[in-house]
Amino acid sequence: MTSTQDTRPIVAITMGDASGVGPEVIMKALARPEIYAMCRPLVVGDAARLREAGNMCQLSLNVEPRASAAEGSYQAGTVDCIDLGLIPAGHPFGKLSALSGEAAYRYVERATALVSAREADAICTAPLSKEALHMAGHIYPGHTELIADLTGTPEVSMLLVSPKLRVVHVTTHIGLIDAIRRIEPGLVERTITRGYETLVAAGIANPRIGVCGINPHAGENGLFGYGEEEEKIAPAVRACQARGWQVSGPLPADTLFFLAGRGDYDLVVAMYHDQGHGPIKVLGLESGVNVTIGLPVVRTSVDHGTAFDIAGTGRVDEGSMVEALRQAVQLAPARRAAV
Repeated sequence: MTSTQDTRPIVAITMGDASGVGPEVIMKALARPEIYAMCRPLVVGDAARLREAGNMCQLSLNVEPRASAAEGSYQAGTVDCIDLGLIPAGHPFGKLSALSGEAAYRYVERATALVSAREADAICTAPLSKEALHMAGHIYPGHTELIADLTGTPEVSMLLVSPKLRVVHVTTHIGLIDAIRRIEPGLVERTITRGYETLVAAGIANPRIGVCGINPHAGENGLFGYGEEEEKIAPAVRACQARGWQVSGPLPADTLFFLAGRGDYDLVVAMYHDQGHGPIKVLGLESGVNVTIGLPVVRTSVDHGTAFDIAGTGRVDEGSMVEALRQAVQLAPARRAAV
């Protein structure tokens, strides 16, 4: 049992797809004593699978099943786990599985319930397989939409954070043609607002925000495209500027990402998935963090997938998980103070 004076936030870590690298990346991250200096990590998953992953990674960590967050010891060397017991012995790594998809859903469901009940302060998610999730009958594009549904949140945004760049997305897991259709001034303004409020809460008093165009050269005054920038984006930028915010755009995406990477902007607003994900991943997939903003719960995630090709080998890099936990800790205190 932990002391009632322990002010470290409790971070519920979902194990993700048990057939992927989630169990290994969690065990590797929790082998670092500095994680326990900043938070109380609580894995929501399967204790036996974590032990198996720890052995594969040659780690000397004890995995202890817990019935509740209050039972955790939260000491370096011990991994506290809300053990759902869904993964049978011998379940293969590196293979798509409806069983792993169902378990991944249940881990997220339990973690969301813990944070909603104020028994934990933030969620940090290991990667799941969208295909496995669908095989299990849970038709969501990813974690973002799943947690939004579980919390009854009608609209959220994906924020990607790397050491040199922050990117919030107007649209995410839909095709490019559908994304262009969906983009409209209200959605763009709400996305900018969520990004602005998140940065202000993180201590950036007056963030500098750059907004991407859709077409090459941001349309170049109608030369490219059909006036999408002026119709869909510019009104939102003007509305935010009217509030006194430092918002610029629509700007050519290639130029904007260069300027943001050298520090001229605190946040880039990308119009669609690959426009924002590409630069983040070029700068370093291992250090990227995915933050869902607009939820009533704090949620961060690694910015990589299940990596079935190396799952079960112990070769996965835990850097993104460590960064995701750090981001969860940074966001959690504001939520705790507000409760």
